Amino acid sequence: MCNQYALRPSRDEVAAHFRVKSFGASNAPQEIYPGYPGMVVHEVDGERVMQSMTWGFPLRLKGMKPESKPKPVNNIADLRKPMWIGLARKPQWRCLIPLSHFAEAEGPKGAKTKTWFSVTDQPVAAWAGLWRVSDEWGPVYSGVMTDCNEAIRPVHDRMPVLLMPEDYDRWLGGSFEDALAFQERCFPDDLIVMERTNEPWNKAGKLVGEQLMLQ
Repeated sequence: MCNQYALRPSRDEVAAHFRVKSFGASNAPQEIYPGYPGMVVHEVDGERVMQSMTWGFPLRLKGMKPESKPKPVNNIADLRKPMWIGLARKPQWRCLIPLSHFAEAEGPKGAKTKTWFSVTDQPVAAWAGLWRVSDEWGPVYSGVMTDCNEAIRPVHDRMPVLLMPEDYDRWLGGSFEDALAFQERCFPDDLIVMERTNEPWNKAGKLVGEQLMLQ
């Protein structure tokens, strides 16, 4: 499961990487958490656009009070599941999630630290995703997950479906079978860079959440 990722290059650099023709204002921070804004690239009338959306599809659980905030479903385990297949079959609901790094927790319970992963020689990379317009939060997105490769296995058994630049058009415009093929493939071990840190896992998330709530 991926519950944090980062996008450290500037918005202009990201737009240039994805050949985006237009993009609007964004309140997305450099480090992104479920339920908060992130940048998303998708196509409109054959042109790539980039916009800010909320990370996570809103899900209202049974027994929740009407005034309770929905839970953000930020990861997609299987594109064939009923919650996702209708969107996944339609290319207009597929998107690219720009990122430079994604994080996983590592270590004993209560003392977990943050380990970052990135793609070799890719200052900007893409995570395969789906998006839609929700009643609760407006445009929202979620990222597709797959089994980890051997480079990530020491830390976690799952990883985002990462796309190389030559994959972008096929993910955005290909068939449903193409989309499934990306989720089922194993991303090359030698394209992953791991950076272990001493930063407590929960510290940054709490700080960002407090900052966003104060805006």
